Amino acid sequence: MEEAKEREKLTLVTRKSSFGLPTSCPNCLPVYLYLKFSKTPFDLAFNLINPDSDQIPYVESGTYVAYNNEKGGVIRSLIEDSFVDLDSQVRGIPEWVSAKAMVDSWLADAILYELWVGSDGSSAHKIYYSDLPWPLGKILYLKQVHVAKQILGITKDNAGRREEEIYRNANDAFSALSTRLGEQAYFFDNRSTSLDAVFLGHALFTLYALPENSVLRSKLLEHDNLVRYTEKHKLELVDSSASSSSGTQSPSDPSSVPRRPSQWSSKPKSKSKREKTEEEKKFRRRAKYFLVTQLVAVLVFLSLLGGSGDAEVELDEDDYE
Repeated sequence: MEEAKEREKLTLVTRKSSFGLPTSCPNCLPVYLYLKFSKTPFDLAFNLINPDSDQIPYVESGTYVAYNNEKGGVIRSLIEDSFVDLDSQVRGIPEWVSAKAMVDSWLADAILYELWVGSDGSSAHKIYYSDLPWPLGKILYLKQVHVAKQILGITKDNAGRREEEIYRNANDAFSALSTRLGEQAYFFDNRSTSLDAVFLGHALFTLYALPENSVLRSKLLEHDNLVRYTEKHKLELVDSSASSSSGTQSPSDPSSVPRRPSQWSSKPKSKSKREKTEEEKKFRRRAKYFLVTQLVAVLVFLSLLGGSGDAEVELDEDDYE
């Protein structure tokens, strides 16, 4: 049974690609790169119907599934479940443990801050909500801004101090990682580990997906060797994947299906005009029902938020603009 499980090809399910990256989701990129570093064959599929699900990314192999929100994430699940382990030779090295903790905490916090709090939200909208109607996408965005502030411990009173702290920690992490890397190809033992996959995912997202005025991007660009490292591995693992047999997009991927009527035949057959009209009416009714239920759910959330009396985390007035 174990051998059969290992022989099953993995499918990695992520959010859609954009910004020239195979997936624009900051949580998905490290998993994609981990599999690429390990040379594990896998198919890539996109989930477009759950924009705010914390289960994404996840991997499937036969009946096996590993979700982002279980067991410490997909990479840890792949290691503990004996699919692929890049860390077996470095797990006991204190410096590696410390470097990995910095990336998982300080750099992850900085990306979370810039994506949801410290920017105009354009990157977040493109990644998560561009396929939704504007009002619904905006409301879900504001909801996620609130969640991000809770995670980061940001309140109206400490917002400035927390911003300084987040960027100071990120800068310290970049400096330490730059010193550790030097001119090596990898951070430890001249081999790729999950540290390389997670940092590279964060660096690619910072350089390509965040706005041009990103403070985090400017701090990363101060370290030439980290930028060279990122571009080198991007060329090897991302840019070359079009001609690679691993990490290929599944033909049944929902993102490959045209979503606009104009991409189909511009002149549909008139013989089924009445049936099509009835189908359209049924679709519109279902779409309206879906939007109404989503809006009601979000409005209930906002009403509970407004009446909870919790002063620790608040939505700024700027968020609604």
